[in-house]
Amino acid sequence: MLRRKLSLVLATVLFGFPLGALGDQPVQPLPKGQRDTCPYGYNSSGAYCAPMSNAKPALPRVGSCPYGYTQSGSYCLAFDRKAREAVPKVGTCPYGYNSSGAYCLKSSVR
Repeated sequence: MLRRKLSLVLATVLFGFPLGALGDQPVQPLPKGQRDTCPYGYNSSGAYCAPMSNAKPALPRVGSCPYGYTQSGSYCLAFDRKAREAVPKVGTCPYGYNSSGAYCLKSSVR
Protein backbone atom coordinates (compact mmCIF):
# COMPACT_ATOMS: atom_id res chain seq x y z
CA MET A 1 0.00 0.00 0.00
CA LEU A 2 2.80 2.40 0.92
CA ARG A 3 4.62 1.55 -2.33
CA ARG A 4 1.51 2.40 -4.37
CA LYS A 5 1.14 5.76 -2.62
CA LEU A 6 4.81 6.56 -3.16
CA SER A 7 4.50 5.66 -6.85
CA LEU A 8 1.51 7.98 -7.26
CA VAL A 9 3.29 10.81 -5.46
CA LEU A 10 6.45 10.32 -7.56
CA ALA A 11 4.46 10.21 -10.83
CA THR A 12 2.56 13.34 -9.83
CA VAL A 13 5.77 15.20 -9.03
CA LEU A 14 7.68 14.03 -12.12
CA PHE A 15 4.94 14.04 -14.75
CA GLY A 16 2.21 16.27 -13.33
CA PHE A 17 -0.43 13.51 -13.13
CA PRO A 18 -0.97 10.25 -11.24
CA LEU A 19 -0.17 6.97 -13.03
CA GLY A 20 -3.81 5.88 -12.88
CA ALA A 21 -4.81 8.81 -15.11
CA LEU A 22 -2.64 7.78 -18.06
CA GLY A 23 -4.73 7.37 -21.21
CA ASP A 24 -8.08 8.15 -19.61
CA GLN A 25 -9.98 11.02 -21.18
CA PRO A 26 -11.81 13.37 -18.84
CA VAL A 27 -15.57 12.90 -18.93
CA GLN A 28 -17.44 16.21 -18.90
CA PRO A 29 -21.07 17.38 -19.03
CA LEU A 30 -22.54 17.79 -22.51
CA PRO A 31 -24.94 20.50 -23.69
CA LYS A 32 -28.38 19.04 -24.38
CA GLY A 33 -30.73 20.19 -27.14
CA GLN A 34 -34.46 20.50 -26.52
CA ARG A 35 -35.27 17.12 -28.09
CA ASP A 36 -32.05 15.31 -27.25
CA THR A 37 -31.87 12.35 -24.93
CA CYS A 38 -28.59 11.87 -23.09
CA PRO A 39 -26.13 9.20 -24.24
CA TYR A 40 -25.65 6.00 -22.27
CA GLY A 41 -23.92 6.72 -18.93
CA TYR A 42 -25.25 10.31 -18.69
CA ASN A 43 -28.28 11.76 -16.84
CA SER A 44 -30.31 14.81 -17.78
CA SER A 45 -29.51 17.77 -15.51
CA GLY A 46 -31.08 21.04 -16.62
CA ALA A 47 -29.71 21.98 -20.05
CA TYR A 48 -26.92 19.38 -19.76
CA CYS A 49 -26.23 15.67 -19.79
CA ALA A 50 -24.24 15.02 -16.64
CA PRO A 51 -21.85 12.04 -16.60
CA MET A 52 -22.45 9.22 -14.14
CA SER A 53 -19.56 7.23 -12.65
CA ASN A 54 -19.62 4.71 -15.53
CA ALA A 55 -19.75 7.35 -18.31
CA LYS A 56 -17.43 7.19 -21.29
CA PRO A 57 -16.30 10.30 -23.20
CA ALA A 58 -18.94 11.65 -25.57
CA LEU A 59 -19.42 14.59 -27.92
CA PRO A 60 -22.27 16.07 -29.96
CA ARG A 61 -22.67 14.18 -33.25
CA VAL A 62 -21.86 15.98 -36.49
CA GLY A 63 -22.38 13.50 -39.33
CA SER A 64 -20.66 10.15 -38.83
CA CYS A 65 -18.91 9.49 -35.53
CA PRO A 66 -15.11 9.45 -35.55
CA TYR A 67 -12.99 6.31 -35.29
CA GLY A 68 -13.30 4.78 -31.79
CA TYR A 69 -16.79 6.23 -31.21
CA THR A 70 -20.32 4.97 -31.87
CA GLN A 71 -23.63 6.78 -32.31
CA SER A 72 -25.78 7.20 -29.20
CA GLY A 73 -28.77 9.39 -30.09
CA SER A 74 -27.49 12.85 -31.04
CA TYR A 75 -24.05 12.08 -29.60
CA CYS A 76 -20.95 10.06 -30.37
CA LEU A 77 -19.97 7.84 -27.46
CA ALA A 78 -16.43 6.47 -27.07
CA PHE A 79 -16.01 2.70 -27.03
CA ASP A 80 -13.97 3.07 -23.82
CA ARG A 81 -12.34 5.68 -21.58
CA LYS A 82 -9.04 5.36 -23.44
CA ALA A 83 -10.48 6.58 -26.77
CA ARG A 84 -8.56 9.35 -28.46
CA GLU A 85 -9.83 12.86 -27.82
CA ALA A 86 -12.05 14.13 -30.65
CA VAL A 87 -13.17 17.65 -31.59
CA PRO A 88 -15.47 18.81 -34.40
CA LYS A 89 -13.39 19.70 -37.47
CA VAL A 90 -13.35 23.33 -38.58
CA GLY A 91 -11.15 23.66 -41.65
CA THR A 92 -7.94 21.65 -41.24
CA CYS A 93 -7.10 19.79 -38.04
CA PRO A 94 -4.64 21.42 -35.63
CA TYR A 95 -1.12 20.10 -35.10
CA GLY A 96 -1.21 16.79 -33.22
CA TYR A 97 -4.64 15.81 -34.58
CA ASN A 98 -5.68 13.68 -37.57
CA SER A 99 -8.86 13.96 -39.63
CA SER A 100 -11.64 11.38 -39.05
CA GLY A 101 -14.76 12.35 -40.99
CA ALA A 102 -16.22 15.55 -39.53
CA TYR A 103 -13.84 15.36 -36.53
CA CYS A 104 -10.19 15.76 -35.61
CA LEU A 105 -8.74 12.94 -33.48
CA LYS A 106 -5.78 13.52 -31.22
CA SER A 107 -2.76 11.62 -32.53
CA SER A 108 -1.70 8.50 -30.63
CA VAL A 109 1.14 8.97 -28.18
CA ARG A 110 3.73 6.22 -28.32
